Amino acid sequence: MTTETLLVTGMTCEHCVMSVTEELSEVDGVQGVEVDLVPGGSSTVTVTSDAPVDDDVLRSAVAEAGYEVVRS
Repeated sequence: MTTETLLVTGMTCEHCVMSVTEELSEVDGVQGVEVDLVPGGSSTVTVTSDAPVDDDVLRSAVAEAGYEVVRS
C-alpha cells in the first residue's frame, strides 16, 4: 500500500469533502481517501492506493471536484 498526502485549498464544508473524496476514489488503484477539513485554509487529503499514483492524476481529480492542490 502507498500513501500520498495532498494539501487542498477551497474546501469549506462536508459537501466539499464528499466531492473530493468521490473524484479521488474513482482514480484507478485508489483504495481510500481521508480528509482533514480546515475550512478557509489548506485541508489535508490522504490517499491510499495499492501502487503509487501519478501526482498529475491526483491533481486532476481534485481539480475536477473544483479545488486546487497547493502541495503534495
